[in-house]
Amino acid sequence: MRVTKFTHSCLRIEGDGVLVVDPGAFSERSALDGADAVLVTHEHFDHVDVDGLAEALGRRPQTRVYAHADVLPKLTAFADAVTTVEPGGEFTAAGFTVRAYGGAHAVIHEDIPRIANLGYLVSDGTRSVYTPGDSFTVPEAEVDTLFVPLNAPWMKLSEAIDFVRAVRPGRAYALHDALLNPTGAQISDGHLDRLGGTKYAHVAPGTTID
Repeated sequence: MRVTKFTHSCLRIEGDGVLVVDPGAFSERSALDGADAVLVTHEHFDHVDVDGLAEALGRRPQTRVYAHADVLPKLTAFADAVTTVEPGGEFTAAGFTVRAYGGAHAVIHEDIPRIANLGYLVSDGTRSVYTPGDSFTVPEAEVDTLFVPLNAPWMKLSEAIDFVRAVRPGRAYALHDALLNPTGAQISDGHLDRLGGTKYAHVAPGTTID
């Protein structure tokens, strides 16, 4: 299993197939090149660039898209390619076993309605990767590699630290980082490195992790 981190919240996971998670508007569209399947955690534009995904499906119509049923109204242009997923659901995508967790986006403000959000645990039978979308939902499973949100309107750093501690992964990497400038990232990274309780790194877009 090889994981390439693209800008913000997009991951490309390669094994027997190619699985892309959250190809949003802040991320490079090249992440979708040759993708066999796409996982969408929720409907926000920084997690799903609908036009970019439609373009990729036009080039590769056999690509399957997996998302919560509430995201379907955003994906009508290629609805035939979409499979709906519910919390607790398990399925195979691009040769990987995927399990969905959670169900709700983290609270941004009490005046903003919460939307559906799924975290995904992706396994090749030997190693696993977990990405939570816009939430701190802890999966009831062993996690080898955790991607932890670093900065967002819906979170504070202490929540990220407690999330890593609760998941207890073999290692953790920063995700959801495009809104944070380098100075802020350095401060947040330092706290996560010291307090998270596991090996932590913040890698540049385009970095591949084996």
